Amino acid sequence: MTQSRQSSFLNFRTLWDSAGMLVVFLLLFLGCCVFVPHFNSKNNLIGLGLLITTVGIISCTMLLCMAAGDFDLSIGSILAMAEVIVALLINYTGKSVPIGAFGHTFFSVPFPANPTLAMVVAGLVAILAGGLVGFFNGFVIAKLGINALITTLATMQIVRGLCFIISSGQAIGVANPDFAYLGNAMWLGLPLPVWIMVGCWIIFGLLLHKSTFGRNTLAIGGNREAARLAGINVTRDKIIIFTLQGLVSAFAGVVAASQFTSGQPNDGMGLELKVIAACVLGGVSLTGGIGTILSVIVGTLIMGTVQNAMDLKNVPTFYQYVASGSILLAAVLLDRLKQQGG
Repeated sequence: MTQSRQSSFLNFRTLWDSAGMLVVFLLLFLGCCVFVPHFNSKNNLIGLGLLITTVGIISCTMLLCMAAGDFDLSIGSILAMAEVIVALLINYTGKSVPIGAFGHTFFSVPFPANPTLAMVVAGLVAILAGGLVGFFNGFVIAKLGINALITTLATMQIVRGLCFIISSGQAIGVANPDFAYLGNAMWLGLPLPVWIMVGCWIIFGLLLHKSTFGRNTLAIGGNREAARLAGINVTRDKIIIFTLQGLVSAFAGVVAASQFTSGQPNDGMGLELKVIAACVLGGVSLTGGIGTILSVIVGTLIMGTVQNAMDLKNVPTFYQYVASGSILLAAVLLDRLKQQGG
């Protein structure tokens, strides 16, 4: 009888570890459909999809960071930087972009006159700028051995400051109305950003679960020294992971700028906590070595569903902060209980 109970407990534990949070999301979703007015309407579900796109996209690379035993606090600042850069550059279509500092222009760079080409170049420059920040983070963390918390906290402040300097602390509207296509177009009844998010889930799911790089990432998070002894280039892989984090965060910023047709220097504040909470809530371990793309998807959906339900119930913003913090704390406690139980 005792063995039977132990076997049942182990089966339940295995089921909970593999699909427990998915069950929680399904129950939460059904509860919202029943108790929250208009939650299951078509327009609201489309709005829910748009609500989670930024967190959903960036969580894909945060999954890699956390699976390798690190995290990145600079993602919100990188997102805002990309918004500001892409909006600013598009407005220079057919003109020369002044390059300088402290109120002085050192030289100017001609920008494409073709509106479509100008949008593409502006988007690529913004994404590459995010990649450079990510590369810097990875180099300092992996090569110089500085703690990820300190490094990304510093770059979070530096990049946010640069956003305000570049934009003079003001939102930058985009003059070209065609730029709104990326963030507002509808494909097969769903907004394009939702399809972009799903595409990121597929790409990074394959990268983590079906590639040598993904297996190495999990190995680094599980035991960094053992991974190094096994021949894995830990320094190189961690630099790649943080560079990808910067690139994807900036890409999400370009999509967000297209949605709102403006670059907001104060956008993304607190985004890093939402992304980390979504990952941990889904089952990604804070200590590294454990994580799946399903974890990211479920965690993102839970976070988005809770926020959407609170919006529909007209819960005041201040209370929403309390709820978000409580969810983050619950996610961390859940991660801790899993480690102790393991």
